[in-house]
Amino acid sequence: MEAAEALGYHVNHLARGLMRNESGIVCLIVSEMSTPYRANLIRAMTQQLQNAGKIAMLINTDRSDGSVDLALRQAIRYRADASIILSGMPDRSITQLCLKNGQRLVLINRDDDQQGPLRINLDDAEAAGRVVTAFIRAGCQRLAFANSQAGTPSLMAREHGFVAAAKAMGLPVLVERHGPTNYESGRVLAQRLLTLGERPDAVFCATDLLACGFMDAARHQFRVSIPDQLCVAGFDDIEQASWSSYDLTTFAQPVEMIAREAVAWLVNESGQEPVHHSVRFRPDLVWRSSVRGG
Repeated sequence: MEAAEALGYHVNHLARGLMRNESGIVCLIVSEMSTPYRANLIRAMTQQLQNAGKIAMLINTDRSDGSVDLALRQAIRYRADASIILSGMPDRSITQLCLKNGQRLVLINRDDDQQGPLRINLDDAEAAGRVVTAFIRAGCQRLAFANSQAGTPSLMAREHGFVAAAKAMGLPVLVERHGPTNYESGRVLAQRLLTLGERPDAVFCATDLLACGFMDAARHQFRVSIPDQLCVAGFDDIEQASWSSYDLTTFAQPVEMIAREAVAWLVNESGQEPVHHSVRFRPDLVWRSSVRGG
């Protein structure tokens, strides 16, 4: 060992793995890496992969399905053992190509019912229903949903779940969508909703980033008191949600549980035939002061 160190020799684990038809590489296919939620999920995933002796290869994509297809082809060329898809939805033909090449797939917050990959989702619609209940208990009657135009499965599930739950309670919902899922879109959504003749008295924002922009515009541009005049809830429980300037009621995405489930499945199922598997988590409601009565 001392002689090897003196010569600067290190074991080539990649070459050794390829001899066993295992590279040890797991691709993370992701867009919008700088957003707080996505960055936190990447941190949790890479830590779990390292703990399992795997090497994470990060591929930055846009949200388009075509971009994800290209990323998966790149993963195949690098002989990756698996890919974890955090953004977009691959075409079924690409999924089957990956499986035929021995690559395992994990789809996070995707709604496609494909055979082979592990699908991990949140019960977004059920969570949205809990927000409606919270708003009603706070005495709110004019509900609104603030969303981006990204149209991802999770965002749309929250929107549809919120509207359906409110309708079941006999309350209409005003839905407003704008731009990408970021802080600035939240500000624009506030400008649209708070300039109406009859303002909403409760707004569920599809993500915390939207909620932060919404709350800042509501307070500083429209002088709206939160939660006295307006209740606001978000989703993700990013770090900023707990800051005193927001103190945002939100839902916590169980990123550590998601990462553990994904990596454990990849490790435990390694070398076996792909199975149809789906996991659904129930996000925890984190009560803070942006909703009355919390």
